[in-house]
Amino acid sequence: MTPWEGLAIFAAGAGAGTINVIVGSGTLITFPVLLAFGLPPVTANVSNTLGLVPGSVSGAIGYRRELADQRARLLRLGSASLLGGLLGAFLLTRLPSSAFDAIVPVLILLALVLVVIQPRVARAVAARGGAPAHPDGGPLLIAGVFCTGVYGGYFGAAQGVLLLALMGMLLRDELQRMNAVKNVLALIVNAVAAVFFLFTATIDWTAALLIAVGSALGGLVGAKVGRRLPPTALRALIVVVGLTAVTKLLLA
Repeated sequence: MTPWEGLAIFAAGAGAGTINVIVGSGTLITFPVLLAFGLPPVTANVSNTLGLVPGSVSGAIGYRRELADQRARLLRLGSASLLGGLLGAFLLTRLPSSAFDAIVPVLILLALVLVVIQPRVARAVAARGGAPAHPDGGPLLIAGVFCTGVYGGYFGAAQGVLLLALMGMLLRDELQRMNAVKNVLALIVNAVAAVFFLFTATIDWTAALLIAVGSALGGLVGAKVGRRLPPTALRALIVVVGLTAVTKLLLA
C-alpha cells in the first residue's frame, strides 16, 4: 500500500464515520475505496466492518444526552441487533453474496419510503388520539431490528437508514433520540460481526487500522453536526444518502 492509498483509506474512514453517525451508509464510502485498491470483496467488507467500530463508539458517546432514559429500550432492541449481527456475519462467511446483494437496493428504497411517509403516519395516529401499540414498538420492531442486524452483519450499507425508518414508523419519539438509539444498535452489529470475523475471516489489518482511526475522528464530527440538525433536515439527508446508496449499488 502506497502512502497515497493509505491517505485515501484514512479519508474514506473519516467520511464514513461522520455520515454513519448522522444517517448511515458510510460503508458505501469505504468499501468501494478498498475494492479500488485491490482488496478481495469479502476481505474488504470484513476489514471495513472492523475499522468502522471505533467510529460507532465515538458517535454513540457523542449522542449520550439523547440516550438518557432509554436503557430499557436499548436492552430490548440491542439484544435483537446482537443476534442479528452475529447471524449476518456467519452468512457472509458461508453463503454467496449474489442473492442477498440483489435485494439490498429494494430494502433501502423501502426504508426511504418509510422515512418520507412517517410524519404523515404519526400525525394521523395523533389525530385519532391513538398511541403506538407498544411504547417500544413491540414484537414487530424487535423483528425488524433483528433482520436489519442480519443485513448489517452481512454487508451493512444503509443499515442506519433502515433502523431510522423502522423506529420512525413504530415509535412515538423525537427523531434525534431515535438517531441516538440507531447509533448504539449499529455499534452492536458492527462489534459482534467484527469479533466473529477475527476468528473466521481474513483481515487486512493496515486498511482496518486506517479506517478505524479515520472513523473515530469522523464519528466525533458526525455527532456534533447530527445533533444540531432539525428533523426536516435530517430526514432530507436520509433520503439523499439513501438514494445515493441505491444508485451506487445498482451501478456497481
